[in-house]
Amino acid sequence: MAVERLNFHHLHYFWSVAREGSLTRAAARLRVSQSALSAQIRQLEESLGEPLFARVGRALELTEAGRVALSFADDIFAAGDALRATLARGRAGSQALRVGAVATLSRNFQESFLKPLFSAPDLRLSLHVGGLDELVAKLSAHALDLVLSNRPPRRGGDRALRCRRLARQAVSIVGPRRPRRRFVFPDDLRGQSLIVPGPESEVRGEFDALCEQLGVPVRIVAEVDDMAMLRLLARDTEALALVPTVVVRDELKSRALRELCVVPGLFESFYAVTVQRHYPHPMLRSLLGRDEEALLSMP
Repeated sequence: MAVERLNFHHLHYFWSVAREGSLTRAAARLRVSQSALSAQIRQLEESLGEPLFARVGRALELTEAGRVALSFADDIFAAGDALRATLARGRAGSQALRVGAVATLSRNFQESFLKPLFSAPDLRLSLHVGGLDELVAKLSAHALDLVLSNRPPRRGGDRALRCRRLARQAVSIVGPRRPRRRFVFPDDLRGQSLIVPGPESEVRGEFDALCEQLGVPVRIVAEVDDMAMLRLLARDTEALALVPTVVVRDELKSRALRELCVVPGLFESFYAVTVQRHYPHPMLRSLLGRDEEALLSMP
């Protein structure tokens, strides 16, 4: 008996509709008519012997068989992307490591993490900055090898996504290097101008909750998402700043700033997000294998 092979062209059309969540959007992206797209998905359903979509009102929803098919399709097309990327690296002669970093991540931490790459022969670093969701999407599409973040990605449908914590550091209040009595937290925050991370930061949310719990009103003069800018403002103004010390480690070392106190129970974590692949980049194992002290220590 002849065995009918799976038509991967039809599978790709199904996968596109399932990922777009819309026949109209998928047809526009694929540059085919909606009727042609529907016809090819029906052929796939006939070959599999199961309906893959159910119409609910004006929307398409995956059936149970459709969810199973989508899971397999994700793996199949991810493997294809990995094959192209792996062979492209081989043709290029030098190995390119493509790293994404969220815009709110400390530049000092990024530098410490990436520093070993600059002594590796025949390696080219490609560094991309953006939002976490955008970078994770590129990682899942095999356009990146690694994403560095200060928060874990949201749980989604990509079962191959891997997130590991590289380091965790206490968060401190830092200020100008001038003689004064010992800083007492939280009492000495009263009346002080304070620069803090932006409202999307997990550190900021936990700090706000802590101040509310302690009944300490805080006078915030600036909310800053970009850690490089927060570092400059901490250095060049008279305001105090809420930061992990890795962000201002050069200023602490040079005594341009001093650490006034460690905020009790408040930490920032640094994460590496990867995706499970048959052919991971050969540099990832050594990069991810270093200990916390090496990543956070002052040079």
